[in-house]
Amino acid sequence: MLDKVIDRVLASTVKQGVLEITHANGRIVKFGESAPGWPEVRIRFTDQEAVKQILRDQSLGAGEAYMEGQLVIEEGDIMGLVTLLRANRPFERDGKGRKSAANRLAGKAASLLDQVNRQARARANVSHHYDIGNDLYRLMLDRDHMQYSCAYWPNEGMTLEQAQQAKLAHIAAKLRLEPGNRVLDIGCGWGGMAIYLARHFDVSVLGITLSTEQLALACERAKQAGVAGRVSFELVDYRDLAERGDSFDRIVSVGMFEHVGRPQFETFFQASKRLLKEDGAMLLHTIGRMGSPGSTDAFTRKYIFPGGYIPALSETVAASEKHRLIATDVENLRLHYAFTLREWYARCLAHRREIEAMYDERFFRLWIFYLAGATAAFESGGMCNYQIQYARDRRALPLSRDYMQQAERLLMTSGTAS
Repeated sequence: MLDKVIDRVLASTVKQGVLEITHANGRIVKFGESAPGWPEVRIRFTDQEAVKQILRDQSLGAGEAYMEGQLVIEEGDIMGLVTLLRANRPFERDGKGRKSAANRLAGKAASLLDQVNRQARARANVSHHYDIGNDLYRLMLDRDHMQYSCAYWPNEGMTLEQAQQAKLAHIAAKLRLEPGNRVLDIGCGWGGMAIYLARHFDVSVLGITLSTEQLALACERAKQAGVAGRVSFELVDYRDLAERGDSFDRIVSVGMFEHVGRPQFETFFQASKRLLKEDGAMLLHTIGRMGSPGSTDAFTRKYIFPGGYIPALSETVAASEKHRLIATDVENLRLHYAFTLREWYARCLAHRREIEAMYDERFFRLWIFYLAGATAAFESGGMCNYQIQYARDRRALPLSRDYMQQAERLLMTSGTAS
């Protein structure tokens, strides 16, 4: 009975590309038609429970069934399966989707409860994802800067290393750094941004994180890069830093705002304003929604980013407006994260044996399901990346944005913006 229900759902969804399913009872059914550039995937359900889980919650059910070996890919891979399903109902024409109003409300309620993200809980949420070991991220990320955030691809033929270098230059140009500036990097990761800024500009940088694994490696990498005298890192919450009364000429935050949680948006911008000097500038780089505010899917909430939330542009700017931070420039990086995620996915596949040896097969399947789902969200779903430049004073930055292109061009050609 349940297998017939999922058949009807898939028949109405899969029109291009081919999905063939072997149900637990041996019945085989095929959906869609072959089309150039579209995946062709064959899967098998080992038991009826997997179908029940998927019908209850598509993302969580499919992810758990794949993790536990109840959903087996027999032709193609998990990237192809997720791409096939998402690309057949792209954001541009999918509207609100097929979830009932009750299901959407339940999802928002669960997501909101998970996003409270008080300071005592924030460190545990960060640790859940980032303290699983630096070795996994070394295998997956770019070698030079270990950037676990969207790269910048002005040329699609670039390598991941080149695209991450371009991202750092793109952001640095928007900061309009001046000699002697004191810079704060909120959510500094493994120190790639802070180290880059110290190497290319006459500035000092403080990077803050809530991950002990990231902190240790960031300090080590700064020493290796020869900038330890101008770059420091600290295990501290941005809220506590603001309470200390520190102030900075520039603030940069890359890939951290997604972890703040919607109830803390205003707190984040209030703290940022307190930390930013009156003539300062801030660059916020975050995953965002291209549509209206939504809720975090259950798989991501449970296994990947507990306490996190992907903001819509409208709610991000609404929160910053309340503290009179002026949005001086907004850019939407539409497909750049999809390119980045496909590179991470390929590197994880290439290092499958090492990752399974570090953890186990179940973790490997969890991880690549996460990367595949994220890729599909940026290629066909409603996800994107926003870069929002803020200032406290309308006169703090030049009237024209030409300075950004000029600085970026110099960084990419000569390695310096001066």
